[in-house]
Amino acid sequence: MFKGSIVALVTPFANGKVDYEKLEELIEWQIRCGTSAVVPVGTTGESPTLSHEEHREVIRFVVQKTAHRIPVIAGTGSNSTAEAVSLTQFAEKAGADAALVVVPYYNKPSQAGLYEHFRVVAASVKIPIVLYDVPARTVVSLAPDTVARLAKIANIRALKDATGSTGNVTQVLGLCDIAVLSGDDGLALPMMAVGARGVISVLANLVPEEMKKLCDLALANDFAAARPLHDRLFRLGKAIFAETNPVGIKTAMKLAGRLNGEMRLPLVPMGAENEKTLRRAMVQFGLLKE
Repeated sequence: MFKGSIVALVTPFANGKVDYEKLEELIEWQIRCGTSAVVPVGTTGESPTLSHEEHREVIRFVVQKTAHRIPVIAGTGSNSTAEAVSLTQFAEKAGADAALVVVPYYNKPSQAGLYEHFRVVAASVKIPIVLYDVPARTVVSLAPDTVARLAKIANIRALKDATGSTGNVTQVLGLCDIAVLSGDDGLALPMMAVGARGVISVLANLVPEEMKKLCDLALANDFAAARPLHDRLFRLGKAIFAETNPVGIKTAMKLAGRLNGEMRLPLVPMGAENEKTLRRAMVQFGLLKE
């Protein structure tokens, strides 16, 4: 479950509401393209602007529509431990295969507080927990020593590392046996070169087959063949991530005809110049015609 190209699913909207028909279409496409697993209602899924009811319904819907054909790793994190417990328990009851739990944001807890947060969430369920370390959004970060302590808990099985540091991956893997997944598309190949097993990918929303191929090559230790594909994906990703995720990926999917591009405030449409740059990058990648 915790290897290969795992898509961080966007949440499609239509007139301000979750577009479940489009969401099902995206799920089916990911399955056909060989994506390893799906992650609904993470950051890319705009979980901060979903109501609690919508958050739960998206998890339930994705589990139902995947129908065990592909694992579902539900986003259930919160800056409130009690809320994270509630969402994670819901995901387990809904049939999710695992839960992605982000470092609690805004509170700025100590390492002791982070350990207790994840310990309590993990103790509340039996499904596997994926720790999610993304200091650019949470301010605080999980220290490698804290990850190692948490890895001793039986159902804490993986770490999504969005620290931007291959050195962090090396430190973590030197301290414990845990599946590390890159949380950054641009670092998927470098992180896999030092021991990560895959990526929770934003770009897989747009180019799932290419992300799968990159991970397959890396897992086969064929880094020479993976490098040219990494370079192409890196250039595309640079244009997509010119603005805060998921603004870029939703814009790219709109340009590719896969989505209407609708987001919720405070996210707004991509700026005109950045969209022009993105369009050029998509043409160069072969996703659009001149």
